[in-house]
Amino acid sequence: MRPVEEFTFLGDAKPQRPTSNDPSSMDQWFDYVYLRDNPRGKLDEYAHHSGGCRAWLVVTRDTQTHEVHGAVTARDYARKRGRGGA
Repeated sequence: MRPVEEFTFLGDAKPQRPTSNDPSSMDQWFDYVYLRDNPRGKLDEYAHHSGGCRAWLVVTRDTQTHEVHGAVTARDYARKRGRGGA
């Protein structure tokens, strides 16, 4: 178990980045950047081990109890969701 101070959290890992950069996709980009849910319960969220190995992870955490249910590398999470990987 690692101290939480070693991590920087970036929020919900579920939203998928829009693939288009044309002006007609601005609504999709607005939603992606600014509109996020604030769910109660289990959430997959990005975490950067900024105080350690510098790895990007996706941590499954309960937002009510802060209990951690698991963690995978961000690359494996993306592959599992069919988005390739870095």
